[in-house]
Amino acid sequence: MSKPAITLYSYPTPNGVCVSIFLEALKSVYPDNADLNSYEVVKMSIRDADIGQVHNQVKSPWFLEINPNGRIPAIAVNGFNVFETSAIILYLAQVYDTKKLFSYDPVNEAKEYSEVLQWIFFCDHGEIGPMQGQANHFKFAAPEKIEYAQKRYVNETRRLYSVLETHLKAGDKEFIMGNKFTLADIKTFPWVRRSSVLKIDLATEFPIVKAWVDRIEARPDVQRGLNIPA
Repeated sequence: MSKPAITLYSYPTPNGVCVSIFLEALKSVYPDNADLNSYEVVKMSIRDADIGQVHNQVKSPWFLEINPNGRIPAIAVNGFNVFETSAIILYLAQVYDTKKLFSYDPVNEAKEYSEVLQWIFFCDHGEIGPMQGQANHFKFAAPEKIEYAQKRYVNETRRLYSVLETHLKAGDKEFIMGNKFTLADIKTFPWVRRSSVLKIDLATEFPIVKAWVDRIEARPDVQRGLNIPA
């Protein structure tokens, strides 16, 4: 049996399921694509990744050849390795989303394409993902409880949710880009859906964001992606 064209190395974290959600979304709209229909998933051990112990898989030499940063997710596409969540979904979109169903043409739809990138980076670079990740760390994993750090990152996560709330409210948007489900939603949704871990009640604090989360979570492709790897 030939090796699948796509191998996803992952774990069911917000960053991990972001990629599996997008793969399942691509499968649903490109049902005849052999690469998408036969992709394989390797569930990785990430235990102790944050404190540098090397007995977990993501710090193994073989995996560091795929992702030198030793984190999930990573993906191999026809022998080409890609790491960093946003880089992965952007590459998958470039290769497989030929009809631009989840993004936009960077030349002919440059403004819309830029806006998608802006919201991806809003989640990625010092914003929702990193702030919420630090909040989770200081609340649940830090060896000592530092009240200032907990409050600082939880409150900053709330502030970032308010930015998303305001954006979705303007123009009564169904998704971040209006009525089109895009990479911007796929990147941001897995983090925001875990707000209850930080005791942030979307229904009362950010009802428009809550409706957005529910709308995305109801999609069959999203449901499949959330359960990969099992």
